[in-house]
Amino acid sequence: MSLPYAILTALLEKPSSGLELTRRFDKSIGYFWSATHQQIYRELGKLEAEGFIRTLPSQQPARGQKKSYEVLPAGRAELARWTGTSQDPRPHRDTLLLRMRAAAVVGTEGIEADLRRHLDLHQRQLAEYEEIDKRDFPPGKDSSQDRLRHLVLRAGIDLETFWIQWLTHALEEFETV
Repeated sequence: MSLPYAILTALLEKPSSGLELTRRFDKSIGYFWSATHQQIYRELGKLEAEGFIRTLPSQQPARGQKKSYEVLPAGRAELARWTGTSQDPRPHRDTLLLRMRAAAVVGTEGIEADLRRHLDLHQRQLAEYEEIDKRDFPPGKDSSQDRLRHLVLRAGIDLETFWIQWLTHALEEFETV
């Protein structure tokens, strides 16, 4: 499970409360690694129990106060260990592709409309990624950390571009069927 490593990464970027973390997660890591707020809070508890993170001391009374977390040296070491570990690619699972295969057997009722809906969703996601690209990666922002973050964003842009091209081709095929 990679969720603990996604959380360690986000907390190393900026110590946060659970709520802040879930909000940041939705706007960054969540684009390529999704998790519910409940999963994130549950994982924070496990990471703290394992000694990878700790609750930051608070100047205010604890009752009703949101906890903020930071990564401990053991958590940084675990993240570095995991980052350096080789992993094979996972098979891609997509229900749209499975439905297309099933449509070849039982008929295409509703598939074309859903292809158009998917095309619209991917076009909107691409526009959002391109806006992030312009906003967060202007010319000259080229530290090694920025270049790695930009590579992750480029993967999203390239994947959305692929899906737009594939869906456009699929819709063209429907015109000839």
